[in-house]
Amino acid sequence: MSFAKIAKSFTRNYIKPLRSKFFQTRTVAQMPKMVHNDVATVTVGAVASLAAVAGGMYYFTQPNYAAIRAEIEELLDDLDYDDGSYGPVFVRLAWHNAGTYNMFDKTGGSEGAGMRFATEAKDPANAGLDIARARLEPIKQKYPEISYSDLWSLAGTVAIESLGGPKMKWVGGRKDNVSEELGPPAGRLPDAARGADHLRAVFYRMGFSDQEIVALSGAHVLGRCHTDRSGFKGPWVFSPTTFSNEYYRELFENKWKPKKWNGPHQFEDKSGKLMMLPTDMAIIEDPAFKPYAETYYKDEELFFKDFAKVWYKLQHVGFTL
Repeated sequence: MSFAKIAKSFTRNYIKPLRSKFFQTRTVAQMPKMVHNDVATVTVGAVASLAAVAGGMYYFTQPNYAAIRAEIEELLDDLDYDDGSYGPVFVRLAWHNAGTYNMFDKTGGSEGAGMRFATEAKDPANAGLDIARARLEPIKQKYPEISYSDLWSLAGTVAIESLGGPKMKWVGGRKDNVSEELGPPAGRLPDAARGADHLRAVFYRMGFSDQEIVALSGAHVLGRCHTDRSGFKGPWVFSPTTFSNEYYRELFENKWKPKKWNGPHQFEDKSGKLMMLPTDMAIIEDPAFKPYAETYYKDEELFFKDFAKVWYKLQHVGFTL
């Protein structure tokens, strides 16, 4: 019998009867209260932990999100890694985990943790994210009650906040898929070598607007590209471990030209130290995208406000408590 069939049998024979008993014997007043911590308001408890949906991994102990947040913060800094922080790769992990969502068939999204399986793990767009997953694994071992989906999403959120970004709302309770067949197909993430039409095709599929596309692009202020991962090379800004609106300032104030090298098509500034991807250049070349980018270039406070909203949306697509 396959693992998926075993899980469904377990759900039918044990979880559903338990769920039925739970809701017959608990009043609203007896339900666990919402959990508050300094990441955000985290809604978990009986509904999340006892929800029996075939195909999901279930955790019956409510995670201590405040303690897990502190553990993530402790893992961020490392002078021997990249620019001294794992924060940017945690953000990329959370984004790529959620970025598979399809609002038309309701597949993919922040729930499932599909990168535990070969299809998503070996997707070229996810190259290098095994580093982030391995870095977070000791937390999962210490707190087995948290799903991988929650851990990866929370890690990206904590990283943005810890690197100077806005404080953001976050809700826990995601379930992990028990088999690869339940995950989305590969190829749903953006191709950085393409332009505005491609960005719209990817993000419209997830239910995002032009303004939200431009706001999410501001996360490129963190981290850098690696030739052994995406094939591209270099950081977008000179301070790749500080969250700010610097990405937009570089786009508008710097001069960009195609990079002459043996790698994929990208752009560089006159110093040769900074780079932009074709999808980045689309943000200031497309007539519908450009006004939003100009607004965020001039108003960091508004960028932070809008980014917090769209990051929350991204981290909760495909996830229903």
